[in-house]
Parts: sequence; structure tokens; C-alpha cells
Amino acid sequence: MTVLTAVFAALVILPAALARLGHRVARKGSAANSRTPEVHQVDALTGSYADGGRIAEPGAAAERFGHEKDTWYSVVATHEGLNHDVGRLLSDIRETAAGEGPDQVRIGGYPAELADFRAQLVDRLPLVLGLVLVVTFLVLFLMTGSLLLPAKATLLNALSLGVMFGALVWIFQEGHLSGLLGFTPTGTIEPSIPILMFCVAFGLSMDYEVLMLSRIKEEYDRTGDTLGAVATGLERSGPLITSAAVIMAASFATYASSGVVFLKMLGLGMVAVILIDATLIRAVLVPVLMRLAGRANWWAPKPLRAVHRRWGLSEAEPAATETAEAAGATGAAVR
Repeated sequence: MTVLTAVFAALVILPAALARLGHRVARKGSAANSRTPEVHQVDALTGSYADGGRIAEPGAAAERFGHEKDTWYSVVATHEGLNHDVGRLLSDIRETAAGEGPDQVRIGGYPAELADFRAQLVDRLPLVLGLVLVVTFLVLFLMTGSLLLPAKATLLNALSLGVMFGALVWIFQEGHLSGLLGFTPTGTIEPSIPILMFCVAFGLSMDYEVLMLSRIKEEYDRTGDTLGAVATGLERSGPLITSAAVIMAASFATYASSGVVFLKMLGLGMVAVILIDATLIRAVLVPVLMRLAGRANWWAPKPLRAVHRRWGLSEAEPAATETAEAAGATGAAVR
């Protein structure tokens, strides 16, 4: 049995060299690999190599992996570690070594772990996003009795999240403002950070949406006037949402002053999404879109209206709610 264990440290290879290095690691000796321009050092069972010559005797890792017929490499590249090219390099090496048979090749190190972690995230992402959207849509429908309002809330939340992720990529991945903010860009973002920020930002955005919609729905149930309900809801809930957003933004801004890139990323991203959501999204886009939709805001098919009457979440009296729903169903085309 032949086992190739390649441990990559600080591994970033330029795209043109990926195929060459992948085949060299799999097919050539340690000394030859160490002469590759992209490789700083190769550690193997026979010692450590750099620039084509051995520079150190075998270490403890060689004793650990030095079983008969086994082979082990540790490749240290000349460039920085976290880069999208790593995934392609790993794929190339795994494809090259696939001829050794199943379970004959082990590829370790942080870049390999990161690539596998990203692959698992991508594999589960559709299920998680689908579950979040379904639950959000269901709860908002039970609260409003509308099909349009949950869809609008989801799209606007996606817009604010897009702003946050765009800022992360522009600042931290591409390195803009790195000198001003005092960090060194790596060309990538550790995947657990966007997941954490998505959970917090989506929760806050939906919290502001529910706060505003509940006040608008309460006024609409009382009067049956969409335009008046939107104006009153914005007037009553707007200052509360703005105040809460300012407090949250000030709290997260303290993270942005940290010297730790993870905390800086969390702070700047959350400040951006909170301020955009509380100002542009809630104070401008939500009331404008609801005004344009008019009574269509409250439209739902008759079977779903029956479901909402039976299971819906409402603070209004049942009679008032039924009257408002009937008005929304019969006058959806009226502004």
C-alpha cells in the first residue's frame, strides 16, 4: 500500500502552476519538488529539502508516517495561504493520485480542511436557505394574511444582506481600505464568518420588518385604509427602529476597532447592514413599495384567507380583521 500524505502550509499557487505542481508532488521526488519556483520547502521521510538539496534530517513526522511502503510529503509553498487557487490545486493532486486506489491518499493541512469545509457548506446551503425562507414566509403570512408582504420582506432582507456581503468582499477579500483599517488582506474570507453574520443580520432585519408590519397591520385592521396605515405605522414604529439600530450599530462599531481581523470584519459588516436596513430599507423602500401596491398588499387566495382566519396571529378583534381582509380581497386593484 502506498500512502501519500501531503500537508500544505501557507499554500497559494498561481493558476498557471497548479497542474504542474500537482503532478510534480505526486510523481517526482522531494528534491525535485523543492526546486519548483512555487515551493519553498518539502519535508519527506528522507528529510527536508529546499532548492533541490537536503537541508535537514528526517523529523518526528517521518517516524510517525514512515511505515514500510508508505510515502509522506509536507509541501510549504512560497505564497500566502488562503486563496481560491488552493481548491483547484487540491483537486488536481487528488485526481492525479486517484490511480493509487480508494483510500490510498491522504491530503491534510489547513487549506485541505478549508476546501472540504467549504464543500460541505455548499452542499447543505440550499437546504438551510430553503428552510429559513419557508419558516419566515409562513410566520409572516400568519401575521399579515398576505402573500405579497412576506415575499417583499424576504427580497428586501436579501438586499440588505447583499450590501453586507458585498462590503465584506470589497474591503476584506479584495483589500480595499486595508491600509486605512489596518489589516492585511488574504484574498479570501474564512467561511464561518459569513455564516455567523448571516444569522445575526437576518434576525435583526426580520425583527425590524416584523415591528413595522405589525404596527401597519394593526392600523389597517382598525381602519381598512392602506395608505393611512402605512403612514401611521411608519410614524409610530420608525423612531423606535431607528433608535434600536443606532444602539446596535454603536455596539458593533466597537468590534470594528479591534486589531483582530475576524472581529473587525464582524463589526464593519454588521454596522453596514444595520444602518442600511434601518434607513434605506425600512424608512424608504418598505413604505414606498406598500404605497405602490395599495390594497394588493393584503391579497391572498380564498383558501389561504380561511387558514389565516383560523390560525393567524393578530391583535385586532376578529370582526375587524375579517372586514379588513374582505376589503383587501375585493379591492386589490384599488390604490
